[in-house]
Amino acid sequence: MEKKSYSCCVLLIFVLIFSSCAYRPKQPSNLELLSSIENAFVNIAAQSKPAIVGILAGNSKWDNPRWGSGFFFRQDGYILTNDHIVHGAEHVQVGLLDGSTLDAKLVGTDIITDIGVLKVEREQPFPTLPLADSEKVQVGQFAIAIGNPFQLNYTVTTGIVSGKSRTNLFRLRLIRYQDFIQTDAWINTGSSGGPLLNIYGEVIGINALIRKAENTPAPMRAGAGFAIPSNLVNTIGSQLIANGKIIRGYLGISMREVSEGILIRSVGLDTPADRAGLRRHDIIVEYNGKKVQESLAFQMLIAESQVGRESIIKVLRSGQERTFNVTIAEIPPELAGLAFEDESVSWKMLGLAVRKLEKGDSQRYTYLTDSDQGVIVEKVKVNAPGFNAKIPRGALILAINGKEIDNVQALEALLQAEKEAQKLIVDIKSSHGEEKLTVHLQE
Repeated sequence: MEKKSYSCCVLLIFVLIFSSCAYRPKQPSNLELLSSIENAFVNIAAQSKPAIVGILAGNSKWDNPRWGSGFFFRQDGYILTNDHIVHGAEHVQVGLLDGSTLDAKLVGTDIITDIGVLKVEREQPFPTLPLADSEKVQVGQFAIAIGNPFQLNYTVTTGIVSGKSRTNLFRLRLIRYQDFIQTDAWINTGSSGGPLLNIYGEVIGINALIRKAENTPAPMRAGAGFAIPSNLVNTIGSQLIANGKIIRGYLGISMREVSEGILIRSVGLDTPADRAGLRRHDIIVEYNGKKVQESLAFQMLIAESQVGRESIIKVLRSGQERTFNVTIAEIPPELAGLAFEDESVSWKMLGLAVRKLEKGDSQRYTYLTDSDQGVIVEKVKVNAPGFNAKIPRGALILAINGKEIDNVQALEALLQAEKEAQKLIVDIKSSHGEEKLTVHLQE
């Protein structure tokens, strides 16, 4: 009986082994695996190219033009690219995959994040590339870059995501808000502005920078490229389309990281930090209840704060914890890397640079509503009449001498008519509420 039982067990094991061998699925060969990967890259390139453009930007004479890349963000012709390609350009042209060329309008740029938006027109909708969630990007995943290096149109290179959250690169002067995706996919001159894609053909970033060792010949491969994450691109691009500019919060300090938090190295005169009572050597430990440790993250918190909003900053001063209420202001144009030139009557007469009220302003300035009318004060010249009357940056000018102001042209015409006046009564709306201020023009 034992012998029979033993024989049955052996037979059962043999049947199971035979069955598992008989039904094991066929494993793909190495060549089949490589072919599958190859086809994936080929398909991504083919489906993405129609949405990618070459960009030529320059002045009226096309002296020393800048070449770059970009891609369609929306079907109605909005293109995402780098600020450093199109900033200040008088003329911009984009080349499409079919060989046609279109004149582009410069919608807006943001030098701080190196993002720019262009707009082209035609009757048919444009093909677009979808944006991925860059928070889900993982180090080690495939990355595909498409652009126009050295004017070699639609060059496709592949690699992997080599790193995330890369900051403080090259001591860049103006690209302050850095959170780059690093890749070893080949990027070089002319690739800037093009997309960095995942294996689904989604944009995980805009190619922006390359890094090379000292004294590396210009044409040589860098080995490290950097892309602006798609989430930041989406946010900045959408704001540029809505407003033509980015409205950012401003505190007015220089800083560095220390073990306890953010050390204030200096406080600018008459800045929000100065007016709130913050001092040099204070250590910021909390911003609106959120602990802060990294200077980049803290800068982003300030930048994304509403202008006119009262924020709570907790600091350590001589080892003692203190709390301050700070009203966030708008970052001055010159600190945002924007050139400032103004030949307007309001600048010459009052020392005020103004702009029209935009639809999105009520979302950034806490004291404005959608029903407000007037012009926004962008810049105040020190010791000019407007400065002496304490008209703040970001204030909305509602009326002058009782006459309502609807737009910049109305303001200029009214000031021109009042050139010989001794003083003006200016109605404004700011974080202090609505006020009537007397501006003395002649002493």
